[in-house]
Amino acid sequence: MRLHIKVKPNSKKDEVTREADGSIKVRIKAPPIEGKANKYLTAFLADYFGVSKSKVTLLKGETNQFKTIEIEAPDEIIENKLALL
Repeated sequence: MRLHIKVKPNSKKDEVTREADGSIKVRIKAPPIEGKANKYLTAFLADYFGVSKSKVTLLKGETNQFKTIEIEAPDEIIENKLALL
């Protein structure tokens, strides 16, 4: 499943939230330096959705706060997790 998210690095805590417009926002502690935030993001999302790191791929937005992420997991698992937001 592909997700379009907005990422906020250098946050006080890691969390996934849903904005008022329905979009998904991910806050992460990692700094946006030399790709550290992207690596941290994929590891965080893998843990959040309960899949291995290799199942989470950054498709677009490597240097942008808006990113497209591919998560190789059953859609029901991802949708159920996002429905809780």
